[in-house]
Amino acid sequence: MKKVPIPPLLRAMRPQQWVKNLFVLAPVVFAHRLADPALVGRALLVLAAFCAAASAVYLWNDIRDREADRHHPLKQKRPIASGAVSVATAMVVAAVLAAAALAAGAALGRRALLLVLAFLVLNALYTAWLKHVVILDVMVLAIGYLLRVEAGAAAVDVAVSTWLLLCTLFVAVFLGFSKRRHELLLLADRASDQRRVLSHYSPVFLDQMISVVTASTVICYALYAMADESVQKHGRGIVYTVPLVLFGVFRYLYLTYQRPGHANPTEEVLTDPPFLINFALWAALVLAVLYAG
Repeated sequence: MKKVPIPPLLRAMRPQQWVKNLFVLAPVVFAHRLADPALVGRALLVLAAFCAAASAVYLWNDIRDREADRHHPLKQKRPIASGAVSVATAMVVAAVLAAAALAAGAALGRRALLLVLAFLVLNALYTAWLKHVVILDVMVLAIGYLLRVEAGAAAVDVAVSTWLLLCTLFVAVFLGFSKRRHELLLLADRASDQRRVLSHYSPVFLDQMISVVTASTVICYALYAMADESVQKHGRGIVYTVPLVLFGVFRYLYLTYQRPGHANPTEEVLTDPPFLINFALWAALVLAVLYAG
């Protein structure tokens, strides 16, 4: 079956990365509020806001990095680096998307607006400076995930569980260091030329940090599933989701270490049948425990 070509401007907005914004839906799901159409609508609006904000950030990042991207084996094919999308067009679209994200945030309330604004400012700082600071570069990306969860909670006016924030943090750091490892091995001797911060990393150093956050992620989720707070709120069935989380983490590590390729692991899992099937089973079991239990 022939693939339908994606317009260059849409590719530059990286819609495949919008899956990361699903974190904004976690608060409404785990607050048992999916049966409320009004709250679901607000959750979807904040999801759209972060998709727009993220695409604005990607465009701004690709504008700034277009010269370096032209010497990267993969990034040279990006629409802005290749010249398929002009810098002027990208700048206008980025501004429109950022404005749309802020407008959606404002429609959801002051707190949601401030969180969307914080996401845009943080990523602007990341693009301009913070992505060159070792370890902090990954931590900043992790904070972006926390802002997504907080914004999702603000949109539907529910309290965010500390467990949810901790699990989100560990998963985000795990993904970030795994991506750095992929970049380091893919670019080899040219790594520091493409991303300066990679000169401060090594495979051994990254492997150690990945081991730490892998264990932290699994233990944090297991403790969350067994915590009295979780049992009282969701029932004991949530503990049965732990094996699926274990498989998901191990499958991600398998793709990172045993099947390294040109695509980074985060993109690889989006087309990996075992991972996707496992994720679907996890989501179905969570919904069954939360809403049918």
